[in-house]
Amino acid sequence: MRKLIYLLLLFSFTIISGLWQPAFAQGSFTLKGRVLDSKGNTLPGATVKVEGTTQGVMADASGSFSITLKAPSTLVVSFTGMATRSVSVTSATKTIDVTLSDNGRNLNEVVVVGYGTQKRADITGSVTTVPKARLSQLPVTNVLQALEGAVAGVNITTTSSVPGSQPTTLLRGQNSINASSSPFVVVDGIPLSKTGGSLNDINPNDIASMEILKDASAAAIYGTNASNGVILITTKRGTTGKAVIRYTGYGGFENLAHVLEPRDPASFTQKYLDYLSQNNLKQQFTEPVYNSGERANYAAGRTVDWMKEVTQQGYMQDHNLSVSGGTPDVKYYVSGDYLKQKGVVKGYQYNRVSIRSNLDINVTNYLTVGTSAFITNNNYDGGRANLLFATAMSPYGSVYNTDGTYMIYPQAPEQLYTNPLLGLTTSVINRSVNLVGNGYGEIKFGGFLKGLRYRLNVGYNYLPTRYNSYSGRLANTPLGSATARNEETRSYTIDNLLYYTKDIGKHHIDITGLYGAQQRNYFVSGLTGTGFINDELTFNQIGVASTVSGASVNGSFSGSYADRYALNYQMGRAVYSYDQRYVITVTGRRDGSSVFGANTSKYGFFPSAALAWNISNESFLQNSKIVNNLKLRGSYGSAGNEAISVYQTITTDGTVRFPFNGVSNVGVQASNLGNANLHWESTKQANIGVDFSVLKNRISGTIDAYNSNTSGLLLKRSLPAITGYANVWDNLGKTNNKGLEVTLTTRNIQGDDFRWESNIVYATNKNKIVDLYGDKQSDLGNRWFIGQPISVIYDYKMVGVWQKGEDPSKQDPTAKPGDLKFADLNGDGKITPDDRTVLGQTTPKWTGGLTNTFHYKALSLSVFIQTAQGALRNNADYNYADEAGRRNTPAEIGYWTPTNGSQEFQSLSYTNTRGYGYPHDASYTRLKDITLSYNLPTSLISKWGISSLNVYASGRNLKTWTNWIGWDPEQTYYTRGSGDYVNNYPLTRTIVLGLNVSLK
Repeated sequence: MRKLIYLLLLFSFTIISGLWQPAFAQGSFTLKGRVLDSKGNTLPGATVKVEGTTQGVMADASGSFSITLKAPSTLVVSFTGMATRSVSVTSATKTIDVTLSDNGRNLNEVVVVGYGTQKRADITGSVTTVPKARLSQLPVTNVLQALEGAVAGVNITTTSSVPGSQPTTLLRGQNSINASSSPFVVVDGIPLSKTGGSLNDINPNDIASMEILKDASAAAIYGTNASNGVILITTKRGTTGKAVIRYTGYGGFENLAHVLEPRDPASFTQKYLDYLSQNNLKQQFTEPVYNSGERANYAAGRTVDWMKEVTQQGYMQDHNLSVSGGTPDVKYYVSGDYLKQKGVVKGYQYNRVSIRSNLDINVTNYLTVGTSAFITNNNYDGGRANLLFATAMSPYGSVYNTDGTYMIYPQAPEQLYTNPLLGLTTSVINRSVNLVGNGYGEIKFGGFLKGLRYRLNVGYNYLPTRYNSYSGRLANTPLGSATARNEETRSYTIDNLLYYTKDIGKHHIDITGLYGAQQRNYFVSGLTGTGFINDELTFNQIGVASTVSGASVNGSFSGSYADRYALNYQMGRAVYSYDQRYVITVTGRRDGSSVFGANTSKYGFFPSAALAWNISNESFLQNSKIVNNLKLRGSYGSAGNEAISVYQTITTDGTVRFPFNGVSNVGVQASNLGNANLHWESTKQANIGVDFSVLKNRISGTIDAYNSNTSGLLLKRSLPAITGYANVWDNLGKTNNKGLEVTLTTRNIQGDDFRWESNIVYATNKNKIVDLYGDKQSDLGNRWFIGQPISVIYDYKMVGVWQKGEDPSKQDPTAKPGDLKFADLNGDGKITPDDRTVLGQTTPKWTGGLTNTFHYKALSLSVFIQTAQGALRNNADYNYADEAGRRNTPAEIGYWTPTNGSQEFQSLSYTNTRGYGYPHDASYTRLKDITLSYNLPTSLISKWGISSLNVYASGRNLKTWTNWIGWDPEQTYYTRGSGDYVNNYPLTRTIVLGLNVSLK
């Protein structure tokens, strides 16, 4: 909080120093111009008015306008959802481009909320509109990547930079322990979550707006899907006017943002010699290396840069073409997009092709129909190099055999690691297609039913995926192994919506009713074959393998699996406002889910209520020269979490193959122990917020504080092994989650030619476990502790390294110089498991972001810095156990020797028998992105038939400041044999050049 206060004081000073208005010259003239957004796209329908008069014009379909002025004037330019801008013009001004930035504070702005829209003045819950500048000009494949650190209370983490991977998202902290904590995603009113699709399927260029529902009042309208927040995405649609053709595209390069370099040859051999010395071993060979495959290369002076062998120059390009327009009765938007990404590690790539068509038709004056359809093809094909193995290899190993094939064991006869390039010899097809067709029909009633509307939303998703792989002899699979797996997900959504809106004097009523249903059907089948006479057929004819069996699907070897999920729901919402000052919202939703047990109701009810007071509309503030907008909000409500997979309430068995009388037979073994009493996890949340804007909107912002309590946690309870089951789902325990969110926008300097705007976001979150099993006792085995955050580091407290001359006998009798030294926390004079303690939490204690945007005429520069502070993570790079000193290690990771007396690193003879996790501070501050853009003048491009042309350069993940030693403090990096270690992939730095063009 102290850092936030320093930032506020700094920007308050710059704001005060920037409060000035330039003078004008005299004259009369005709002015032509365009209205643009920060991306350079024109804004058809923007309003241009002369300040202090009723004179004004509206920008046409190409965003252009013409106005005749009798004297030097101040033009007030506005557009829905953008910050209104005042521009001074004189007779010397012939043409002008006016660029509007995002506002998010306009009380008349229409904001998308659950199942409809509301004016921002009528919003009572915590709803955040994502700045439109974050949705454009950034080289991202998934729109969530653009939001990292930019939205308060939304914790987005890039755990892997594998092309086409998705970041993890957490809204307002973690409420649940075992159940999913991912937010619910809705696109154009139809859920994307739980359909098998992902935000990788949504082209960022197609997104018109993005809202995030945070508190229970805003999100509870989605009932059982809402406990982790809701992300609403609205795609672009057509507007009245002639066709507008737009092209947006970029291309550029990717590199590793930080390279954790292995030791060079000299350091590698010295480490091996030190290992022998510290373990009292004799050097067996003249050369200071272990394996015969290394000795020849050492003698000849031949070395291999394994990092260079497995990495390459990455690149990324994206091309998007769209056409939009229409008549008053028919509006259309059609776009196509092609994205290609070549990874920085060999073999990694991602291709995406998507096509979208949005159509709106006024059939009659009371009937409107429309569609939102898209198809996306994702391609992740290809075998991949192994970065983990590359960092471990000896620099004196060999890459190739004499025949040019990859040497399987580069350090022969050492078989600890295989060649990191072997994955490139495998054949892999990994693709998915998401075909989505959404339609709606809306009837507006007249007469005494005026204000009543009925809307039918229907959505259908079809998502087939294909995965084929073959590993042959060149990949160290002597018999050959093939897998072919096909998945298919079909889902539909039907929503019946009834709206009623009525104004009676100063009273406004808005009522929404909903009855709907969702269903998802999933099927997967696969085959595995081993034993091929050669590698020619790969996975194309698995039947010729000597052994053919069902592929592992859903944790079994049956070869096929199917499940079905269904949800029925009803919802009612009423919004009442008086004189645009007092607003109350009441919502109730009832959900029935197929995932819950037969012994309990499958239905749950989730109510919420919220109040808002637009204080700035009170008479005592209407003429205020300081306060432009001030609104207080308060809400309380409940939401549910059903985030477990289907069939957890029923007991099921799995299949297993076993030999009997020399014949392979299929048997049955215990699989899942069902709980027929399973029901919703419920979260109740209170939220208090304030929205404000002062000093002629020079400073605006939002502050929210929340406190939520979750009960009936969907928790996996461990069972004795004698039962035949490892665990069972149950409704147990309670958690508490609270935090503070601050968003501040400052317009520091507002001149005609130069403008400087800043945006600050700050969020702090703290969760804790209140109870687990009803006895207020912690669960040591799962590292769950009463009163502590859900995810913590529980370990010994390291206080240094034992040195020569120190006597560890009274505290740690088996310790020797170079071993880690731990604190005796319980004071019993020895180091035991009782000395372990909670050292910290794995999630940041607070996050923040600072965006500075500078405009000079048609030139704009945006600089965004993000930070995450207070996270503690185990660092596996500090510990390489049981590898006999023969693997390479990072150059940044030192080791203790009698001469250096390190107090940070262990000796090469140390054995980590206590399972110490090496926790280290994972805080960081990152220069996340910089974008420089320029809007070319109308006088130059109009003769080319172009209405707007914006060029830009953008860099992402440019610099990170951290004390973390490793690839990146944010990334999940697995050790050999754990997790998805074959796909370790560090953070990448991307620099692109792009342009946005609109044709007349």
